[in-house]
Amino acid sequence: MKKRVVVTGLGALSPIGLTTNDFWDSLVEGKSGVGLISYFDTTEFDTKFAAELKGFDPLNYMDRKLSQRIDPFTQYAMVATDMAIADSGLNFDSVNQERIGVVYGSGIGGMWTYHKQQNILYDRGGNPDRISPFFIPMLIADIAAGRISMKYGLKGPNYATTSACATSLNAIIDSVMLIQRGDADVMVTGGSEAVICPMGIGGFNAMKALSTRNDTPETASRPFDKTRDGFVMGEGGATLVIESLEHALARGANIYGEITGIGLTADAHHITDPAPNGEGVARAMRIAIADSNMKPEDIDVINAHGTSTPPNDRNETAAIKTVFGEHAQKLNVHSIKSMVGHLLGAAGAIESIAALLTIKYGIVPPTINYTEKDPDCDLNYTPNKAVKREVKAVLSDNSGFGGHNAAIVFRKFEN
Repeated sequence: MKKRVVVTGLGALSPIGLTTNDFWDSLVEGKSGVGLISYFDTTEFDTKFAAELKGFDPLNYMDRKLSQRIDPFTQYAMVATDMAIADSGLNFDSVNQERIGVVYGSGIGGMWTYHKQQNILYDRGGNPDRISPFFIPMLIADIAAGRISMKYGLKGPNYATTSACATSLNAIIDSVMLIQRGDADVMVTGGSEAVICPMGIGGFNAMKALSTRNDTPETASRPFDKTRDGFVMGEGGATLVIESLEHALARGANIYGEITGIGLTADAHHITDPAPNGEGVARAMRIAIADSNMKPEDIDVINAHGTSTPPNDRNETAAIKTVFGEHAQKLNVHSIKSMVGHLLGAAGAIESIAALLTIKYGIVPPTINYTEKDPDCDLNYTPNKAVKREVKAVLSDNSGFGGHNAAIVFRKFEN
């Protein structure tokens, strides 16, 4: 019999709140975190807005020396992890740190670091004598997991995941499997991203993936709406502390919910477009539900990938209808990307936190900016206003460039 896995700590650093509580309050209020980009001159860019971490100063969380030696994506990871570990109540003096691991993802890694170091190389006419010795350690996507383990002395399994926008949900799922197979008692897991930089915005603009609604940026992220025109870049970090039920009960931990099912699939279709009718994500959902020993009718809420791109939202809707049949019309589907933007490698983790708080408080955050129905997107997307209802089970799903699909089921904890 596989081990039961529960969630005992949450940490969210987001464009709508620099703490988990502020993040949740803003979600329920339907607050947009999108605005004009302040980090660089966007004059020549098709998209001039994003969901930045407003008011974030790394010096409020770490000393200047450390802040200068880690990329923003690692800063975000460490701050979110500090919150989650404090929230979990873990006492490292009374647990075996060799049985605590870290799986932490980033879709891209240190893009700001690459941008700045590349500029130094160009400015010196190709002479590499001023490239920082910290360039590579700041750039690589696995360094967040490494830094977290070093700070807390966590000596269990330690690595990063990278699967584009499914990255941090893959990290959580890997962590679940590590606990279930007995390799760890506790896992610190999640993801972070910091790519609101010239190459990040410019690159996604070149793909025609971003919204260009520059006149009203706060309304640009509009998942499932007929007038959606692309996603909005976000940034931040999100960390969960998960552990075996046995370990959590033994230390009297607060339990947010149980992870009862996981599902992973590939589209094997196209580098960026989802498989027709969301075939791949539909299989991931079915696997996660079956792994939970549940029926589709047992799911109350779907925390959707909901990117606000025409292909994703249409195909994700088709996948939900395929898996849930008539029950699809009874679900509350919602996308928090309407408020926080798309956190890429951190999306799955921050959406998992939203799913767990949805269960805790019995409130489904809205999909804001929903104004015009799309005939291809005909479900209840919890438009514009939060809904109170009893929530026993939430399915959250993510998909990434490369055809990666991941789904997870969170359930209200019952011992």
